[in-house]
Amino acid sequence: MNIEKVVGDYGDYLLRVAYVYVKNQSTAEDIVQDVFIRFYQQSDEFRRKSSLKTYLVKMTVNRSHDYLRSWTHKRVVFKEKIIGTKSMKTPERRLVEEETTESLLTALLSMKLIYREVLVLYYYEESSTVEIAQILNCPEPTIRTRLQRARAQLKERLEEQEGFSHGFD
Repeated sequence: MNIEKVVGDYGDYLLRVAYVYVKNQSTAEDIVQDVFIRFYQQSDEFRRKSSLKTYLVKMTVNRSHDYLRSWTHKRVVFKEKIIGTKSMKTPERRLVEEETTESLLTALLSMKLIYREVLVLYYYEESSTVEIAQILNCPEPTIRTRLQRARAQLKERLEEQEGFSHGFD
């Protein structure tokens, strides 16, 4: 398997997954690098029971959980902001999008990990509840329950933020 193609195809995606867990860009980069190194060293263990993407996401989630349980994590302060990409939008439009993204991110990152991860995997990664259950090694009904509770919590947190309008209704 060509590791450069795998990194090119899935690197950014896995970085976003790791960031949602650890809330720190450089730590997320380290986790993804570690995932690719382990995949390269153990690529013969990939049995193709699931897609390569699902396999790599599961490795990233597991490595992120390992980090969150580590002593290193307990000493890290999570205050890094996400840097947005520049585009041809008007300054006003960019400001509105940045504020909306920041509000959503703040609400999402304030949630418990079990709810945050299902939201990200379902909406951002577009994984099905079956795939999420495989990734998290959890029964599918549990995933559906977590997803329902996570939506309600996210809606509540966004409503609490002054001036934030959303499309959850």
